[in-house]
Amino acid sequence: MLSIYGAVHLYLWWRLAVPLPSPWFQVTTALLPVLGVSFPIGVLRGRRLPRPTRRPLLLVGYMWFGFATYLLLGALASHVAVAAFDLGPQRAAMFSALAALAIVVLGLLTVARGPVVKRVRIPVENLPVAQYTLAHLTDVHIGSLLGREFAERVVRRVNALRPELIAITGDLVDGHLSELRPHIEPLRGLRSRDGVYAVTGNHEYYWNVEPWLQHLRSLGIQLLRNEHIVLPNGLHLAGTDDSSMDEDVPGAVAGRDPRRPLVLLAHHPRTVLRARDAGVDVQLSGHTHGGQLLPWGWLARIWDPQVAGLGRFGRTWLYVSHGTGFWGPPMRVGTRCEIALITLVPAG
Repeated sequence: MLSIYGAVHLYLWWRLAVPLPSPWFQVTTALLPVLGVSFPIGVLRGRRLPRPTRRPLLLVGYMWFGFATYLLLGALASHVAVAAFDLGPQRAAMFSALAALAIVVLGLLTVARGPVVKRVRIPVENLPVAQYTLAHLTDVHIGSLLGREFAERVVRRVNALRPELIAITGDLVDGHLSELRPHIEPLRGLRSRDGVYAVTGNHEYYWNVEPWLQHLRSLGIQLLRNEHIVLPNGLHLAGTDDSSMDEDVPGAVAGRDPRRPLVLLAHHPRTVLRARDAGVDVQLSGHTHGGQLLPWGWLARIWDPQVAGLGRFGRTWLYVSHGTGFWGPPMRVGTRCEIALITLVPAG
């Protein structure tokens, strides 16, 4: 991976720096290796550093990774521009760099506006009420780059929706409990009539999962670990551990009343293949971030049957959120941070 990463930077230098006049050639030649190493150093060494030191290091590295993504696309497009529009290599390089910069700025602004509310209606057979609303959070990623201020903003927006239940489908945290305890504290303020429920994502397991889950319970968040509960209105709610660890869909739904609708919380969309066989009516998931930075979302389709939005697999509806926060570069291109307000309505 490092060899490929290094080769990409050599290509960027050849395509975008070499054609530039002096002194821009010298400046970009000096900056490329410095910025290039910031990403692997931040990722490989960052978790050993305290959060105040890790944060600026990761911010530079992730920002560069996002910028380099669109510089690479621009460099590839420059071949077409030179051939089709008779642009010189120098002008093509400048246009490519400016286009990449514009995309990055727009991506930063998209994240800066915070999560938007996505309203989704899902028809469900035998729903025992006229409608039922769930606020769906996923991939919040409170960690090195997102902290207490973001958590407070999310709590305010969720509570303003007045959902009947709040569901969190994993990757809520991304760091050491000792560092993030004050940053996660605002989640104690989440309010809904039927409670706040969560399942694990892959990132919880990167940071000593059991103490984290114990702390989340102290905030009033109820963990569903391969189990289900019956809500006061008769709706069944199940949750599984992350599919890369201890997922057990049959165990989560064992003993349920098949006449009652069942909603499953599962971090990975690919769990839907087992949820379908288990007779789940609705699965809520995240993990993909909707791709976060196009065109990376296209690659996510290799591993997951659905990357974003609402789809159906047999009798099972699957909703995959873009994610409430972000991971890596603090930008989104072609996606958005979202809080999904899921309204279940009777089918037919």
